[in-house]
Amino acid sequence: MNVEHVIPEEHQALLEVWENSVRATHDFITEDDIAFFKPIILEQAFPNVTLHCVKDRRGAIQGFIGVHEGKVEMLFVLDKARGQGIGTALLMYAIEQLGATQVNVNEQNPLAVGFYQHLGFNIISRSPTDDMGKPFPILHMKREPAAKLPPIC
Repeated sequence: MNVEHVIPEEHQALLEVWENSVRATHDFITEDDIAFFKPIILEQAFPNVTLHCVKDRRGAIQGFIGVHEGKVEMLFVLDKARGQGIGTALLMYAIEQLGATQVNVNEQNPLAVGFYQHLGFNIISRSPTDDMGKPFPILHMKREPAAKLPPIC
């Protein structure tokens, strides 16, 4: 699976992947929350992280990851592309190529928590709200740089 650098002209496509993924996996997020977060992600989050993506044969983005100073700030995969190894490929790229060792995960998204645990991340602390003060508990996770990655099936 080829992981590519994202260019600014692709940010709108990333936002569409983000929204699709959030609707499929974050049942605790409301329509108002989505409307609140969209401009923040597009205007503030994307420009402040290193973005990489995986595309399909037609060149459509299927998933992306954003990393800043060794921390995974975002990882989202289209709902129809989940379970195909895209998230794993992106996270392994971030670990191996970008030195990612930390991630914050919504506690209310147990599939994501389990995904990160499977790839060697451990919960080190918890916050009752997200960075915007919204009532979404966040689990702070860390991975030891020397931890072995599981084999890819």
